[in-house]
Amino acid sequence: MTQWDDLSAAELAVLECVFWSAGASRHMLARQSAFSLSKTKAAVAGLVERGLLQETGLQESTGGRRAESLRLAQDIGLVAAIDLGATSLDVALMTPDLQPVAHHAEPADVRAAPGVIMSRVRAILREQLKACRAKPAQVIGIGMGVPGPVEFDSGLLVNPPLMPGWEGFSIREELREDYAAPAFVDNDVNLMALGELWRLHRTLPNFLVIKIGTGIGCGIVCHGEVYRGTDGAAGDAGHICVDYDGPRCHCGNVGCVEAMAAASAFSRMALEAAQSGESPQLARVLAQRGVLTPEDVGQASRSGDVAANAIIQRCGQLVGRMLASLVNFFNPSHVFIGGGLARIGPLYLASIRQSIYHRSLALSTRHLHIEYTALGERAGLVGAGALVMQQRLRGALRRR
Repeated sequence: MTQWDDLSAAELAVLECVFWSAGASRHMLARQSAFSLSKTKAAVAGLVERGLLQETGLQESTGGRRAESLRLAQDIGLVAAIDLGATSLDVALMTPDLQPVAHHAEPADVRAAPGVIMSRVRAILREQLKACRAKPAQVIGIGMGVPGPVEFDSGLLVNPPLMPGWEGFSIREELREDYAAPAFVDNDVNLMALGELWRLHRTLPNFLVIKIGTGIGCGIVCHGEVYRGTDGAAGDAGHICVDYDGPRCHCGNVGCVEAMAAASAFSRMALEAAQSGESPQLARVLAQRGVLTPEDVGQASRSGDVAANAIIQRCGQLVGRMLASLVNFFNPSHVFIGGGLARIGPLYLASIRQSIYHRSLALSTRHLHIEYTALGERAGLVGAGALVMQQRLRGALRRR
């Protein structure tokens, strides 16, 4: 039971508004919660008295009396956030307003047995709690992102192409062995989208977040909420076909944008350029290390390598081709690009933009912004923390 489980609906609504706001004042909370100012002030007073809200100082004057800023109290408890990628693992402990108090990142292979990965996750969380001198009982919730389709209600992965050994494995049950707090599991790109939504304080109601790395996925924010679809499969954009004569994808189909423009495609085209003599620079790297990575392509491009430039442009155009279909269909205000390949170089983003604008309807792109995710590598962790707070507060509110 958390400290807010016995709060009134008004108090819970105020807490939720504070979580999604930046330095909310009582007047702002009244507008956002649709309560009267007097009811909002009474709710705030009760929450401050109970130690759930803190006053953090006076805001800038707008002509009248300066308003007091409010935030969630730092000692409500700790939020555990886990971002599992295809080749990486990030684990963090956060305050309820998503400020990090501990963070650890390390390489990981998602193809390993789920028991191996989750054993490591549990060990890292224990180490972080010990370093913070905190106990498992202080954890109010755990959020975890995974690189595969998730049935959100059950928290189970369903036929995940990058991690087939995880199907039917219950992450929630694994974490329940150490924590009484609930665990929430979602696709990693959905959590990136939720993280951006929190950063933006829900000011953008309709946008897309694209993660490009080992795989390619899309997080969809529609009317201010992450859209998961009927079964949690919405946004699996990596398996949109961009070339019916393209290579076979690990999902079994051919021409998927993930097979033609994700990390493996970069490495495959780089190897071809090095072995054919088209890129002397990539050939030298291959001779030295025996392998080529997308980062090598980016470095060669920045050095003026023509073949590397062609690889980046080709992959960017294919991603843009896929995104143009989504832009025409969804008409978002923003497309945020993230993931390990996002910052491979300015030519990549330029190629994606050019392809989207070339293939999209004029009306769909009239107010479209295409840019990098502002949270960068932190987006998944922030989103995992935001998922915990969103679900805990809404769960309490639904019980009112």
